[in-house]
Amino acid sequence: MLAGNYDVVSFSVMLGMLALVPLMVVMSTSFLKISMVLLVLRNAIGLQQVPPTLAIYGISLALTIFVMAPAAQEVARRATAPASAEAAAGPMLGKAQHAFEPVRDFMLKHSHPDQRDLFLNSARKLWPADVAREATTKDVLILVPAFVVSELQAGYEIGFLIYIPFVVIDLLISNLLMALGMQQVSPQTITIPLKLLLFTLVGGWGKLLNALALSYA
Repeated sequence: MLAGNYDVVSFSVMLGMLALVPLMVVMSTSFLKISMVLLVLRNAIGLQQVPPTLAIYGISLALTIFVMAPAAQEVARRATAPASAEAAAGPMLGKAQHAFEPVRDFMLKHSHPDQRDLFLNSARKLWPADVAREATTKDVLILVPAFVVSELQAGYEIGFLIYIPFVVIDLLISNLLMALGMQQVSPQTITIPLKLLLFTLVGGWGKLLNALALSYA
């Protein structure tokens, strides 16, 4: 009877976890960094609505699926495998924890050690002493914020490198118009088509998306 009640509680917890899937996709996969870089690229070119935000999120999700395919396949394999003896006391929760391991390994691989140490030190100050004493840098509650900060840092670094050539183009065109005495002409009238042309000629989309994917190799 107790085991049946425990299964009901486990099932309820599983349903609650399913509601958090969109949030987990953003916080524990490559989606955050990829979407950030694409939004920075759009702003660097100077186009506010091209491509639209929904399209950027769609591209980010497609590339995230490509990057996360090995981890997703391992999660699916573990989720559909027969429950192990260790998870007999709580089969559903035990299976969920076992299936989540590939995602945890992904976050562990792509989060900076200094960020993990930083959040572990913060946990030891904020959490109860008995809980903090058992915490490690491999715990999910430590890994998730460390991974998010690491992705934000990497996204801004890539965005800075993307911005540099476009800023140079803006400065060159502005100085050229000023030298020609054409101060009344908006530099964006020339810079936006020029930046679009150059980005297209160098195959910018393909190279950028491929580089983003390879950054998780």
